[in-house]
Amino acid sequence: MNKAGEIRVIALGLIRNGERIFVSEGYDPAKQETFYRALGGGVEFGETSRAALEREFQEEIQADLTNIKYLGCIENLFTFNGRQGHEIIQLYQCDFADSKFYKLESLVFSESQHHKHRALWIDIARFKSGELILVPEVFFEYL
Repeated sequence: MNKAGEIRVIALGLIRNGERIFVSEGYDPAKQETFYRALGGGVEFGETSRAALEREFQEEIQADLTNIKYLGCIENLFTFNGRQGHEIIQLYQCDFADSKFYKLESLVFSESQHHKHRALWIDIARFKSGELILVPEVFFEYL
């Protein structure tokens, strides 16, 4: 989460395998709600969003990407843990270079020393039905 009053630029990778997408699981303690988002992370000063996407996948889950295609820019205003957030998302469609990632059900990764996250394949129908929450909601336009 960014500092109050700051806009964060992030790059996210939308990876699809048939009717499933690969997402990271998050939890908002204030809303007591689990949500899911495409993997990726912050763009550093002097770095392109594509380079940030590739770096984040390498750092978080040791995965190389292929067939990277820019989809668009999304402005995301949201509330997380009671705090307002503002992101500019550079969204990419991509594939895993190593087919082993398509065979996984889920994996656990660390964004920092203290935060463990789970990434997993989820059927798109579970988001469309409202059973699970995909953020930001505008992602549906890209599925």
